[in-house]
Amino acid sequence: MRTCALSLALALALCVGCSKTPEPAPTATSTPGKVEDLPGHESLRHDTSHKEGPRTLSAESYIRSYLFLFGGLSPIDTQAALRGSGTTNQDNTLFDSWNDYLGALGVPDYRDDIARSTQTNALMLAAFERIGVALCDRAAERDLKIGTTPAIVFTFQKTTTLPTRAEFDTRFDVLHRRFLGYPAKLAPTDRGTRFFTLFTNASATGADAGVRLTGQDAGWDAVCYGLIRHPEFHLY
Repeated sequence: MRTCALSLALALALCVGCSKTPEPAPTATSTPGKVEDLPGHESLRHDTSHKEGPRTLSAESYIRSYLFLFGGLSPIDTQAALRGSGTTNQDNTLFDSWNDYLGALGVPDYRDDIARSTQTNALMLAAFERIGVALCDRAAERDLKIGTTPAIVFTFQKTTTLPTRAEFDTRFDVLHRRFLGYPAKLAPTDRGTRFFTLFTNASATGADAGVRLTGQDAGWDAVCYGLIRHPEFHLY
């Protein structure tokens, strides 16, 4: 009797399990709908207020970045390195002294009761550019032309002839990481092409009188110019 009852209960359980309707499989073509279609989201407010554009940091931040990127020297030692030996007119005109630039950079001078500049202006941008160009020139002379070791900025081996695109990309990535802080392959796709064109054109510089750098040295120096003046270096 007990065996019959168990058999009946088992049969009923199987019938209930078989009668359950299977859940429909999700379709592969389903696409997310609009947010406005969700209950309670029919009227969403859109923020159309004016947003602030990219801004610059304080001048002291850029000065610290310059000092770090080009060897971690003190400001006085950096000034001496930028001025060079002073034996040629080129050495004397590349960089003067920090005092000649701090006012243009917007740094306050409390000795003369000059407040900090609160607005970016053309003179400030020109001063940043002048300092960046001077730093690139000195680094190219030291690392590439003279070949002083250890290298500070151009920490790669030059090719015996003008580099191919692949050789350029490998070395450009070193500079891109140093100045902008991330791999060049993550940058906009045409950046490498534009910098390679810049490098090629600058490398065609001949050994004319008064030219500081020639060939590859001039090409990599121009790439340094482009990176240290890049908006991603100056703005946030």
